[in-house]
Amino acid sequence: MVTKDIMTPLVALLKECSAGLDSNEASPQDKKDRNRSSIENIANEAMNMLWNICECSSRAVSLFNKEGCLEIVLKYLSRFSTNVDLAISVAYCLQTVTEDNLELQKSFSAPALHVLESAMLSPVSSMEYVLLKTLVAGTIWNLKDIIPSKSQADIINAILKILSDVLEMDAGEVVIQMKEAETQRLKTAAETEEILENANGDGLVEDDEMEEIPQKRKVRRKTFHSDLLPPTDKELRETIALLTAQQTALEIIVNMCCSEDPSDDEWEELSSSDESDAFMENSLSEDSGQLLSPLCLSHEVHSALTNFLIPKKIFEKTAFPNSIAVDMCSRNPTWKPLIRKMNTIQCRALMCLQSLLSVLEVEHLGGAPALQALAQHLSQLLFSQPDFAKHVDFLEAISSALRALLQTMASRNITQCMTPDQLMTLCKAGIRSSNVGVRVNVVSILGITGSVLAREDGTLETLKTIGCFLLEVATQDLSLVVAGEALDALFDVFADGKEAERASVQIKLLSALKEFQPVFKMKIRKEGRGKYSPDQLCVLDNVKMNLRRFVAYQETVEKRLTT
Repeated sequence: MVTKDIMTPLVALLKECSAGLDSNEASPQDKKDRNRSSIENIANEAMNMLWNICECSSRAVSLFNKEGCLEIVLKYLSRFSTNVDLAISVAYCLQTVTEDNLELQKSFSAPALHVLESAMLSPVSSMEYVLLKTLVAGTIWNLKDIIPSKSQADIINAILKILSDVLEMDAGEVVIQMKEAETQRLKTAAETEEILENANGDGLVEDDEMEEIPQKRKVRRKTFHSDLLPPTDKELRETIALLTAQQTALEIIVNMCCSEDPSDDEWEELSSSDESDAFMENSLSEDSGQLLSPLCLSHEVHSALTNFLIPKKIFEKTAFPNSIAVDMCSRNPTWKPLIRKMNTIQCRALMCLQSLLSVLEVEHLGGAPALQALAQHLSQLLFSQPDFAKHVDFLEAISSALRALLQTMASRNITQCMTPDQLMTLCKAGIRSSNVGVRVNVVSILGITGSVLAREDGTLETLKTIGCFLLEVATQDLSLVVAGEALDALFDVFADGKEAERASVQIKLLSALKEFQPVFKMKIRKEGRGKYSPDQLCVLDNVKMNLRRFVAYQETVEKRLTT
């Protein structure tokens, strides 16, 4: 659509609507209201189209910058008190176009920021306004780099306060209350209309077809005027607004926790360099076994996350949706899509939990007992669903959370609660998934758990099972990313420990890796450049070098144990 120049007429339409709203202010009141409603409806549709196009096309975002659309959409947003639907459409668009858009960020003046602040701090508490404030909070987070340092703490606190309030609401209870309110409203309306129709004597319309019943009496089928009109969807709209706000809030928190990725050039410089070699040597020699060090959070964000009890609220959102709410929605076609929205919130909460585990210290997560309780909770979520492997989004989200949790627990020597049988059940199901992320997660989970077991006594058979599983994945998975992760996991599991050494010899790990080494090297050379990103190639390059070192290490182990 962008290549066919949809943006030119779209921007022209938005400017025309903006001018129309300005000129309409001079009209008589009745005409003003009618014109304003019509113009705002057109502007709302145009804003939705602009948002969708910008979300799909970086070129559209560039045109947004170039055409000076910011001033127009902020004018629409400033009307939030009289047209919240239009304001929400604008907020969606602004959250999209302000992300990683330094050129546009520099265009925000003090008055422009004031418009955002006014919308974010609106005292109205309806669900639509909750959604509006959440979206604007996301936009302001995108603009954090242009906010004066002296105001950073206040702005971050204001953003986290909004997200905290959104997540504190019990979405399941809201669904139940709103559905019951809709049912009662429609019932009351029908009863009231029936009374009025009967009082007027003309409320009944006879059908052409009469129904025969015993005693030859004919019955007239009642048809009220309200039956012919579409029911209002006020309660449904409010509920959808809340669910969307909660999903958005969780996504914003994930963005807060994520550090910036290195550029492609940096990855390429690191790959195949001497620093790469040294980096991996240091990584392998660390006692902690951590693959990832905690990401950095600013003091302001860290304090706000903990002060507003964000970890606790996210934990609560990881539970399965309210069963009564799900049952009520499943029995009504217009409410049924909300089940998917509730499931999406659970998955976003699990991904958010993963991010928090990466950036917060154990003490700020409640200490070792809280992490053990969390591990038990995630295990129950996972194994309470016999068909969990069929739900790919859920499986990816919960395996990501488990991976981060088990890594944190392993780094602090906190006892883990998953049994070997549970572990293998998860991994065998996950490795069959078509989703690469799921396969990477379960392989990593196996590596983390195996490296812990390698330091314990009486774990020989479990380590042999883990080793055979990882070896099979490394040599047979079609994705080099998964194969590389499996090799990394093997390095972790069999890097140290008497039981690990015995297990590696018994499963003939050395001969299998020696045979696979040239195959892996050839696959990287043949498939790498066209199929994988620079950061993935960097990781694979490091795995290849570590494989060479690990084979040399295993040769010394096998020689020592067999002589």
